[in-house]
Amino acid sequence: MRSIKTSLMFVGEQAGKAEEAMTFYTSLFPDSEIIELQRYEAGQHEPEGSIKMARFTINGSEFMALDSHLDHAFTFTPSMSLYVECESMSEIEKVFRALAEGGVELMPLDDYGFSQRFGWLNDRYGVSWQLNLSN
Repeated sequence: MRSIKTSLMFVGEQAGKAEEAMTFYTSLFPDSEIIELQRYEAGQHEPEGSIKMARFTINGSEFMALDSHLDHAFTFTPSMSLYVECESMSEIEKVFRALAEGGVELMPLDDYGFSQRFGWLNDRYGVSWQLNLSN
């Protein structure tokens, strides 16, 4: 087995936003970059210029992303989320605020007993994130 990566498919209202989301994520976290972008060309089954396949890193972990304008009976769900261990109170608050802008807070940043500071949200693209202050 060579690798296992998380793949994010932007569908429904989020179709066409894969590149925007990757640019946002890579600007928010250190050691992050867009590695590769493959776009649909005219005459292919998706709108020209949308993301056919992309690879990017967030804090050194590699992800994949693509756009799909086809009708799907699914989208992102909080049952699968990206879990982030933050090193400081200022870091968790900055990242949570940025990800929550235009999104939905599922569990606002707070002390829930199992963590001094924890928050769970769906960002503006529908991707679910759990942020935890590491001890």
